[in-house]
Amino acid sequence: MNKTNLSVNLNKIALLRNARGSNYPSLIDVAAICSKHEICGITLHPRPDERHATSSDVIEISNFCKEHELEFNIEGNPFTVENGSFRGFENLVKEINPHQATLVPDLEDQVTSDHGWSSGNHDKELKSIVERIQTHCDFVSLFIDADRESVDYALETGVNAVEIYTGPYAKLTASEKPKYIDNMYEIFEYIKSNNLKLNAGHDLSLENLSDLIELNIIDEVSIGHAIITESLVYGLDNILSKYIKIIK
Repeated sequence: MNKTNLSVNLNKIALLRNARGSNYPSLIDVAAICSKHEICGITLHPRPDERHATSSDVIEISNFCKEHELEFNIEGNPFTVENGSFRGFENLVKEINPHQATLVPDLEDQVTSDHGWSSGNHDKELKSIVERIQTHCDFVSLFIDADRESVDYALETGVNAVEIYTGPYAKLTASEKPKYIDNMYEIFEYIKSNNLKLNAGHDLSLENLSDLIELNIIDEVSIGHAIITESLVYGLDNILSKYIKIIK
């Protein structure tokens, strides 16, 4: 039976912290809570504008993961370079030697990742980056769409893992899911037949995760937005009760 691991993305915690210009909530404190559960590691996706996770966060959380025997996954656009306090993606990978580096084709002004890699003018440089950072992490993963062409492209770049963009899956209605999942499973089998680690992420939640896990083929899921949002929703009743108890 294939065991699926969970990596928790803490970008939303960083976003909340940055909104007040302080260190509350602390990423280390939240990572410590996460570490008490059966997760495999922590994910951060630093962007050049550092609107959520910063370069300093990456270094700090990477060190925390090493101290607590957790895997650290850094996500980001591999072409981003040093700019102000942002150290550049490749520089960060070489500095921290993470367990996994996930390469994502984000534009600088993009709100969130919404598509995978495809062939283009960047092909040669992308392959060069993959080659340069391979010795600095156990896995170099390419963020791709769920189709065979994208898998073949990932193989051409030389990565040893892929992360399937699950945004389209998360938007499906109940009646649309079965056929889509059947098609995804064929892609997943193709990925595993090529000896690639199979990760999945984006818009996965309590509501839609189980159908993918039941396929018994995914190695790792990376979830952030839903975990933090659901924690707010399902924890709100308890916290409000504590406040009311204080002010009564």
